Amino acid sequence: MRFEFIADEHVKVKTFLKKHEISKSLLAKIKFSGGDIQVNGKKQNAIYLLDIGDKVAVDIPAEEGFGSLQAVEKDLEIVYEDEHFLILNKPAGVASIPSVNHSNTMANFVKAYYIANHYENQQIHIVTRLDRDTSGLMLFAKHGYAHARLDKQLQKKVIEKHYYALVKGSAPLKPEGDIIAPIAREGSSIITRCVAKNGKYAHTSYKVLAQYDDIYLVDIHLHTGRTHQIRVHFSYIGFPLLGDDLYGGSMTDGITRQALHCHSLRFYNPFHEEVVNKSSPLPEDFQTVIQKLSNK
Repeated sequence: MRFEFIADEHVKVKTFLKKHEISKSLLAKIKFSGGDIQVNGKKQNAIYLLDIGDKVAVDIPAEEGFGSLQAVEKDLEIVYEDEHFLILNKPAGVASIPSVNHSNTMANFVKAYYIANHYENQQIHIVTRLDRDTSGLMLFAKHGYAHARLDKQLQKKVIEKHYYALVKGSAPLKPEGDIIAPIAREGSSIITRCVAKNGKYAHTSYKVLAQYDDIYLVDIHLHTGRTHQIRVHFSYIGFPLLGDDLYGGSMTDGITRQALHCHSLRFYNPFHEEVVNKSSPLPEDFQTVIQKLSNK
């Protein structure tokens, strides 16, 4: 895959490419795994000194898929796709990546999709992962360079994700608010998290969209990305998610998976120099619960 740039400084190739988030490891891959660097149509190395206005072309070698990841054919709901990124609408009940307990995952499905479409790069790069029972938008990078560029956006917290959740509590929930409470692993558990003084900083914002007696539909914005952050934070303030039995959520209100759906995803596409902003509607099980509550 070729990427082209115009030099705007009198610097070495490697210094210039670092500005474009091509790392030392990627430069090594280009050097030793079949890639190429050209300046004004001539092959050059990473220490070649550029002049302003030079045309720099970088050929990044194709990525082979991991043999340990099995390809599993499955219809995918594609929300957005270009040559660099893929956004899918993930159903509830499907894990993001394989584990001891899960083999039919989004990663397996995407691998089959790449193979079927004869994509040059076969590695699966998940940028934004979702829990198995959380539905909604997942972002994939279609090659390692694209993944590296979005990792920078993740570090700068400029990739925006919003979620819908159905929560239930015994006291009134404020129309909007911020939950700022550190999150840590609970005891020796490898799964459960909790609010703890020695935990990592975590910040969640929310707005109430609708109220049905003691159940609320909320729009949530994550400022940090801790494991189970939304589930832990809303349980902490006394409003666990419906269907979330791990954190005390009600299992008798018509939904038996954590009522959490990533409905909005916004990021900057550096290759097309444009903002990508995609959305996903309320899933069917949310709509069923809301319809039932509205008819009470």
